Amino acid sequence: MSVELFMVALGLVLIIEGIGPLLFPNRWRAYLKEISNQNQGLLQRLGGGLVTAGVVILIIFS
Repeated sequence: MSVELFMVALGLVLIIEGIGPLLFPNRWRAYLKEISNQNQGLLQRLGGGLVTAGVVILIIFS
């Protein structure tokens, strides 16, 4: 994978992650409060699922 491709991917992630707080700051704040009240195990499973999905997507498309 080239550095340019990695930087494009990183840029897209930052854009997508920034849309929520930019357009809907009050909803974003409420969302973060709700997530912070969740069980640690649930958050770890969610994170693991997201990482696994990302790895599978990378394997399929690279």
